Amino acid sequence: MKFIDLFAGIGGFRQGFEKIGFECIFSCEINSKCREVYADNFGEVPFVDISKINPVDLADFDVLVAGFPCQPFSICGKKLGFEDTRGTLFFDICKIIKIKQPQVVVLENVKHLIHHDKGNTLKVIIASLEDLGYSVNYKMLNAKDFGIAQHRERIFIIATKGKEFNFSRLKTKFTPKLREFLDETGDFEILDKSEYTLIEYPRKQDSGLLFVGYRNKGTWKTGVRPNTEHLSRVHRQPNRIYSVDGVHPTIPSQETSGRFFIYIPDRDLVRKLTLKECYRLMGFPEDFKSYPNVGESYKQIGNSVCVPVVEVIAKEILSQNLLSDKMTELQSDRLREYLSFMLH
Repeated sequence: MKFIDLFAGIGGFRQGFEKIGFECIFSCEINSKCREVYADNFGEVPFVDISKINPVDLADFDVLVAGFPCQPFSICGKKLGFEDTRGTLFFDICKIIKIKQPQVVVLENVKHLIHHDKGNTLKVIIASLEDLGYSVNYKMLNAKDFGIAQHRERIFIIATKGKEFNFSRLKTKFTPKLREFLDETGDFEILDKSEYTLIEYPRKQDSGLLFVGYRNKGTWKTGVRPNTEHLSRVHRQPNRIYSVDGVHPTIPSQETSGRFFIYIPDRDLVRKLTLKECYRLMGFPEDFKSYPNVGESYKQIGNSVCVPVVEVIAKEILSQNLLSDKMTELQSDRLREYLSFMLH
């Protein structure tokens, strides 16, 4: 059960797969600060540049995972296959797949990949994987369905040898409340009551978000429509405050100062979500060593993959017997026993 970790970031995929018993034999990440964090936590400095990897030099592995960057493809010829990915970082993933032919490929990206370049990007990705001999399935997964109090939608593309990965078998959980992930005490940044306004009669949204107020932050005044004064024209994101009795909105990678303010009704206070709590909301362990610079750490965790989602996928790769189409009945029985042990 070996895997390689491409576009590894700070190791979200590795956290999830290692929990299920997989062994990481190779990692790659170009960002030097992420490599530092990865090395601190896993004792291994990732390879720098994916385009410099010679697939022939890699040891054999069963699964390739990658939180790859989204790039538009040139599809003038519209072959919609492996050749159409040339000149992109995705092509470097495909080169490795072509040579090493792993049993499973797991790719993760932002939900807007579906509409990226008018849908062409996703079409080429799927066609190129099929071109390389894989069955491909994809689905939008939300962290809040996997025991995390965060509304975080990400697309997962899973390519397999033989039968398709069955997303309907993923075991979901009841959505928890944000308050279950918070520290009771700490050096919190608390807003003065003059700095925010609570709204009357807040209603929980279908997403699980419970918007209760906004920060009184003045930005642009010219051309601002009535009742939208609290919206930030700098980041095009609302200065919204969410209750701890709902879930938290997606932790973004663009916010290096931590624009995460939460309302605690029983204490009638608004405070900033701490960096430690952000990592907890991504399923990282309590002893995970983050980067010393706070702004960089916020960026890194916002860029990461949610660990419990990855963990469930890793379990299902084993449960659905996707690592070998020649698995014997005895091996299948032993695998079921192992999974039962891991789950309990």
